[in-house]
Amino acid sequence: MVTNLYFVRHAHSTYSPDEYNRPLSERGKIDALKVTNLLKHKNIHILISSPYKRAIQTIEGLTDWIGDEIIIEEDFRERRLSRNPVDDFEFAITKVWEDDAFSWEGGESNMVAQQRGIRAVEKILERYEGKNIVIGTHGNIMVLIMKYFDQRFDFTFWNQLDMPDIYKLSFDKHKLIEVKRIWNRDSFYK
Repeated sequence: MVTNLYFVRHAHSTYSPDEYNRPLSERGKIDALKVTNLLKHKNIHILISSPYKRAIQTIEGLTDWIGDEIIIEEDFRERRLSRNPVDDFEFAITKVWEDDAFSWEGGESNMVAQQRGIRAVEKILERYEGKNIVIGTHGNIMVLIMKYFDQRFDFTFWNQLDMPDIYKLSFDKHKLIEVKRIWNRDSFYK
């Protein structure tokens, strides 16, 4: 019995240092409608999201189609890069991807964030076997989860993600059997 996890990286958000309450931008709201239109015919059974507002807003349009609320899963929140804002984001994010055990002060290493994400995935695979599940989440944690199952999902891959972006991961029990990108941002703007 195949379980499909549709990982949805959130749409574009308006920057705010308040990670939990950062909302979608106007462009992000338009893209969230496109996410809804793309996924509403995929026979979705369950909606799960990071607690961050931008992740919730990106998938909340689907609640009308499946008739259920979004389940909040703390472990799908974005990885914490550092306790304090970093001066050079590109340098800081590159450094943590170069060494899976490295973390900035107050931040999470790739290993720690990945373990957290995998814990949530395993719980979902156990609880919702054979279902189609949409997971509203973030780029770093999504790719770290994907990398756990397949090493080709790395920093270069993360750097090429769209905002939003959607990847369908299909599992037989706990074994990943297929990864398919189902979002093509450019096709929505032609």
